[in-house]
Amino acid sequence: MKVSLAWLQALVDIHLDGRALADTLTRGGIEVGGIEHLGKGCEDVWIGEIKALTKHPDADKLQICQIDIGTKTLPIVTGANNLQVGDKVPVAVEGAHLPNGLRIKRAKLRGVQSEGMLCSTEELLLDAALGGERSQGGIWILAEDAPVGGKLAAWLGQEDTVLELDLYPNRPDCLAMVNIARETASLTGAALHLPDWAQEDQYRGSSLPVGTETGTLSPIPGVAWTRDCAIEIDDPDLCWRYAGLLVEDVRIAPSPDWLQQRLQAAGVRAINNIVDITNYCMLEMGQPLHAFDRDKITGTVRVRRARAGETLTTLDHVERTLEEGMLLITDDAGPLALAGVMGGLQSEVTSATRRLFVESAHFAGVSIRRTSRRVGLASEAAARFEKGVNPYGAVATLARVAELLLELQAGRPVGLVDTQAYLPALPRVNISVRHTSELLGYLVQSDEIEKILRQLGLVYQKSGTEEFSVEIPSYRSDLRIEEDLIEEVARITGYERIPTTLPQGSQTQGRRTQEQEIRRQLRHLLVGAGMHEVLTYSFARVDQDALWGEAAQAIPLLNPLRDELRTMRTALLPGLLDIASRNRSRRNMDLSIFEIGSVYQAKSAMINELPNEILRLAGVVMGKTKKHWHAAETPYDFYYVKGLVEAIAWKFHLTFHYHVPERSEVYHPGRSAEIWLGNAKIGMMGEMHPLQEKQWDLERAIVLEIDLRPLLQKGGAGIRVSPIPRFPAILRDLSLVVREEIPAVAVNESMRKLGGILLQQVELFDVYAGKSVPDGYKSLTFSLRYQSLDETLTDAQVNKLNERILAGIQQEFGAQQRN
Repeated sequence: MKVSLAWLQALVDIHLDGRALADTLTRGGIEVGGIEHLGKGCEDVWIGEIKALTKHPDADKLQICQIDIGTKTLPIVTGANNLQVGDKVPVAVEGAHLPNGLRIKRAKLRGVQSEGMLCSTEELLLDAALGGERSQGGIWILAEDAPVGGKLAAWLGQEDTVLELDLYPNRPDCLAMVNIARETASLTGAALHLPDWAQEDQYRGSSLPVGTETGTLSPIPGVAWTRDCAIEIDDPDLCWRYAGLLVEDVRIAPSPDWLQQRLQAAGVRAINNIVDITNYCMLEMGQPLHAFDRDKITGTVRVRRARAGETLTTLDHVERTLEEGMLLITDDAGPLALAGVMGGLQSEVTSATRRLFVESAHFAGVSIRRTSRRVGLASEAAARFEKGVNPYGAVATLARVAELLLELQAGRPVGLVDTQAYLPALPRVNISVRHTSELLGYLVQSDEIEKILRQLGLVYQKSGTEEFSVEIPSYRSDLRIEEDLIEEVARITGYERIPTTLPQGSQTQGRRTQEQEIRRQLRHLLVGAGMHEVLTYSFARVDQDALWGEAAQAIPLLNPLRDELRTMRTALLPGLLDIASRNRSRRNMDLSIFEIGSVYQAKSAMINELPNEILRLAGVVMGKTKKHWHAAETPYDFYYVKGLVEAIAWKFHLTFHYHVPERSEVYHPGRSAEIWLGNAKIGMMGEMHPLQEKQWDLERAIVLEIDLRPLLQKGGAGIRVSPIPRFPAILRDLSLVVREEIPAVAVNESMRKLGGILLQQVELFDVYAGKSVPDGYKSLTFSLRYQSLDETLTDAQVNKLNERILAGIQQEFGAQQRN
């Protein structure tokens, strides 16, 4: 928001310069990001009149001008050929430092003394259109009414300072000059001069009551209620109020200088008196407006959502296909405007316009923001609706429009129509002296709070000596609870009054939590294995997330970041697969990435509480390992990923089991496995299903996703340390023939249980199916390591254990020993 100091001084009695005012506003919580002096570079540029023109005696293309600048006449040599005696021109005198960086010095040109320079719009960095036809390509010829001897900046209205406000989202009221004036008055104690139309709350019940005769005077002086233009609001959730001012005898013309200068200071380009009035009132009151050519409106003005397939050509001459649900202003013939974003070309105000319908409405910020993003149109009006507009200000702003139309003789306001679907009651908030003192940390007196409430222009009722009941004005949407009012007390009295205190409490050594430590170790392990960590959005495509995650527990988004990302993710892999696909499309064929992040699962179908956040690890590898002088390239495969999983198990002292998964749409049926910890399935790993690889345009991609909650529960357990055995171990090999469907891990586990504490290790080192093994069976060969911490084992002891193990396996699995 750009604030003109000259404009502000017309609303509040302040005598501070730009820097002092900026400091005051910033200390009061309205941060000023920059200060601009509009007349910078034109301090020594004056308005002069050419009294005489003579040819240079020693140069055919130069002329000598005698320029009257009020206090004296200066000889100036120029090469311009568009000058005449009597012209008024900008004159930069000796010592001037122009906006384009040029410094003016006294000089001799071909033997003739020149004591300044005549300026063009280019040298002053001004719009070339200002000078008219005679000024094109030459010196700027000023208007006849330009005062000789006056400063050019003062004549242009550029002796002004502009403050650039960096507003926070909770202060949309400060997007209006009248509210900046209120803030300035409350912070400085200066007198406020706001006209009646700036008192928005007096228009709270201004709609035409049922049964009221047309022609009855409205709240706008001299303007009657009318039913000549019907308004219907089809969606009251998106439009609370829609008002219109009917104007006859419209005369399109340039705006007066004072209006153009204020718009220019605010960074808005002047167009014509009608458009300029709507922009000026938006800046002044914070209420966006739009002017329609009334003769191009057919029937009823209706506020409704767009239907599928509707189109609208906007003022930028672009035909746009509208999405279903976008808020529109329409008539009986079709769309007129994108509500709160941009008007339509069909109802544009032109030089032939003689009647107007000026719109002033309250639209839902979420709807305007969504429409603005989807069509790629950003405007001052849309920005204000997004942040929140005062619904009480709609008719109040039209009152100001009517006043300016009459003042500029741009039209005759003849009627007002106002439809209210919903107008919220003004809230009341209580504030107590005791709570204020407790929260701010210093003593605040009752009369001090009372004074501050008056400074803020708040109406209140005092209850005893300690309590105040405050009516919150409609333009202060940020004041809703007692703490908001207490913050106002701190802001007005000065934040420097809040005492500086050291935090109290016993100091402890900082350390990572168990979760942080496990995540850190896991990250270091995977990076050390050659993987790269990535971060993806917590949002996902609905179809992909349903395939890889839990569709029944998905959480849809009301306002998605991108149109396709409409749900909170219930699986990490779709985001990683997006990255893998993007890399492969750019010929990066070898990839090894992982992510540690949360997935989100709703606790019930009715999402009325926070979802479960589940920490997971996911990874994708494809292609080959990197080239290295010590090792050859090897393709990534299922066993590479299984090695990573085993490394994780070893790191956190866990034992994972692997099971053949049920049929899956996303995993390869013969090259995937479920990951189990104890009796719980914690993840999946394996090659992607060929159909999924085709969809993602990947080749031989191996993926994994693991729930990390069991690691957090069991991986942080203490480590039991055992001494190195002093007695030798005895090794035995045992070959068994079992049915093909029996998993080796099940046989391994059974052996460990049967062997007891003396069986220290069981390893499978050979699997065979072929000759000498019956069809439907396989041979498993295990290495068994026996060792005692207390004695040297004998062959007899080991043989007895081996026999017990063999008997148990035969009984449990129907296995036979293979010789």
